This record gives sequence, structure tokens and C-alpha cells, in this order.
Amino acid sequence: MNGIQLGFAMCGSFCTFSQVVAEMEKLREKGLDIVPILSEAAYESDTRFGRAADWKKRVEELCGRPILHTLQEVEPIGPRALLDALVVAPCTGNTLAKLANGVTDSVVTMACKAHLRNARPLLLAVSTNDALAGNLQNIGSLLCRKNVYFVPFGQDDPQGKPTSLIADMSLIGDTVQEALQGRQLQPILVRK
Repeated sequence: MNGIQLGFAMCGSFCTFSQVVAEMEKLREKGLDIVPILSEAAYESDTRFGRAADWKKRVEELCGRPILHTLQEVEPIGPRALLDALVVAPCTGNTLAKLANGVTDSVVTMACKAHLRNARPLLLAVSTNDALAGNLQNIGSLLCRKNVYFVPFGQDDPQGKPTSLIADMSLIGDTVQEALQGRQLQPILVRK
């Protein structure tokens, strides 16, 4: 996958950040050039999973470039056809809902809209507690959308959080490879 320009947008499902950044590191080792994008929440929020400044520093050092975190920075992704593929990992329920309904009011949704105008792959790695509730229709809608692919996902805690789904972040690289060939990685439903 050498020479691939991969956008990598992180939303505010902070509990997955360590997994997501580990996968980002594996993609860099495979030769992908990664353009990091952080949602407003991911860029600014200190949580029990880490300080925003520490995550930003780690991502920028890993990617070797500054994080895109404003609408003005991500809008040119479309007109300049900057990316071969764009991964949203973690992709929160809020972002899923906005993408499914054409709402472009955040850094990540603007990056996605700009990228999709070039008919190139958009990959979503869901991480949301309401996936099998309020967001199920949005997942269904996006599963049918051209150039949108999902990192395979499953229930992370069926007893404690029966409506929660999380992508298997270790499959991001495989999903990118398949999406670049116009195929959805299968099976899309996995046991967590």
C-alpha cells in the first residue's frame, strides 16, 4: 500500500483512541502517508482516557504532519482530490447520523463530504452505544451508500450495553485494502 494518501479522522469515542492510534501506526509502517484529522471534541477534550494535548502530540509525531482540525483546513480535500481514501475511526453515533442525513457542520463531516465528491472510498469504524437503537437506521442508510465502507463491527458488551457496537479496529488496514478495490471487507458482522 505504498504511496497511498490516507485521511484518518478521529471522533470523540475516547475509549477507542489507544486502539485506533495503534492501527494508525501499523498503516504508517506499511508505507501509507496519513493525513490526520480530529473532530472538535477529539482535538479539545481531556478525558479519563487521556489529555487532548498528549493525543495530538502522539498523532502528529506518528503522521509527521500537523492535524487538520478546522473547516477551512479540511474543505480543500475535495477540490484538490487530496486523499485516496478516508477512514473515520472511531466514528461516533453523532457522526453517523450527520453523514446519513447530509449534515455538514463539523470538521469530520466536512472532510467526508469533500472527499466523497471525488467518488473515493470513505471507511467508517463505528463506536457508539446506540448503534442498535437510534442509529440503526443511519447505519442501514450508509451501508447502501456508494463509496461508503464499514470496518467490520460487532457488539462489544451484549449484556451490559445491548445496543452498543464497535468496529474491530484491527481490521482497518484490511478494510482499506478492499475498499481501494471497490469491495466491502467481509464478513461485516464479527464477534467481539
